[in-house]
Amino acid sequence: MTHALMWFRQDLRCADNTALFAACESRDTAVTALYCLTPEQWIEHDVAGVRIDFERRHLATLQRDLAALNIPLVLIKASRYADLPDRIASLVQSLGITALHANRQYEIHEQVRDRAVTKSLSSLGVDCHWHEDLCILPPASVLTNDGRFYTVFTPFKRNWLVQLQERPIRLLSVPKARQKSLTQSDVIPEHWGGLTSAISPETADHLWPVGEAHAWQRLQVFIADDVALYDQKRNYPAINGTSTLSPYLAAGILSARQCLVLAQQAAHLGAAARAGCEVWISELCWRDFYKHILIGFPHVCRHQAFKLETDALPWRHDDALFQAWCEGRTGYPIVDAAMRQLKATGWMHNRLRMIVAMFLSKDLFIDWRWGERHFMQHLIDGDLAANNGGWQWAASTGNDAAPYFRIFNPTLQGPKFDPEGEFILRFVPELKGLSGKLLHEPHSKGMSPLFARYPRPIVNHAEAREFTLAQFKALG
Repeated sequence: MTHALMWFRQDLRCADNTALFAACESRDTAVTALYCLTPEQWIEHDVAGVRIDFERRHLATLQRDLAALNIPLVLIKASRYADLPDRIASLVQSLGITALHANRQYEIHEQVRDRAVTKSLSSLGVDCHWHEDLCILPPASVLTNDGRFYTVFTPFKRNWLVQLQERPIRLLSVPKARQKSLTQSDVIPEHWGGLTSAISPETADHLWPVGEAHAWQRLQVFIADDVALYDQKRNYPAINGTSTLSPYLAAGILSARQCLVLAQQAAHLGAAARAGCEVWISELCWRDFYKHILIGFPHVCRHQAFKLETDALPWRHDDALFQAWCEGRTGYPIVDAAMRQLKATGWMHNRLRMIVAMFLSKDLFIDWRWGERHFMQHLIDGDLAANNGGWQWAASTGNDAAPYFRIFNPTLQGPKFDPEGEFILRFVPELKGLSGKLLHEPHSKGMSPLFARYPRPIVNHAEAREFTLAQFKALG
């Protein structure tokens, strides 16, 4: 009997899983699933403890789902990626594995790891099959007419949509159960050394329940109840206007293809839902775009700006200002509420991510890489491609067609996207009792001494804007 090893990474699900489906193609093939714990590598890559805990909690449910398919789940613990080729080779030999299946990852270190595993297993006569799964359309499939990777989103999206019309996405079913299992599952440990979640177990369980069934239900509820108004509600953090599916997409508990197909079906049901569906599909396209950038322009994985010339900018490296930003003590209520939301929940509303990223890079003129790293260390949905792309967009060092002089005014962002201050008061309770302009500018003229406990603005926006513009202009 042939025996395949399915290596789970950012694809922790049974449905619509390209590598798992391929591993199970023959009913006679026994399949064993593998998950690798690499705590030192996670720390080096700034993976958030809340993200690792989310995967740990989910892995128990994945193990049960796989058991129903007669597929055991085994674990390998290795400090770093460099240790995995030998550890996987030992496992392959002990289990009599004849082939390995995994879905491709696009970051530089992950690619180096997978090439080393291929070399190690090839010497044992074991074939490695690397499948495309993380994107709706895989990297290098959406190119310009002269075969180059796109550098701007809008033309990428036009081509991406054309290809989806020509080749509609079809979802893969859950594989059929194996006839028998050749191994035993390992016990999922309660703690994975080196990383702890910044939010309590009770908060994590309440906000981010695990399991493929829950993620699928969450997607269906969003499509049924909220996607039709997504274009109108998505920018207001006080309401449930977004899908909150990003943690499930980042871990691969849902596939982006599943999201796309359900959104396309909803858009076809009537004109009322079409606008919201189209805007949400555009967000899925952004996710693909940033992953394509990793392959086409791998220097962004090396802490370099996409626009290399902007690495010459004289960024500030001010620890005191940075800590005030991290802790939500900037004196700008919408910025502080957003940063406190991140600390309390492990997640931040997308509009707020843009606001705080632009505040750090344009108002404080602090190196965007500091903010990128802070996000990765705290986000439950931390993903290198999306996080790096978003930060570079805000800092005007990346894939943004707009000029560098797009700079949000943090004083105006609050009234625009949280007009009643409902979100701000949820996370900045010391402003309770204020409303209107005073809530958004608590240190403006006429402020009550009662609110002197709230910090004064750490930067003057108008002056900071002029300084930042001058620095970009000096690049030539």
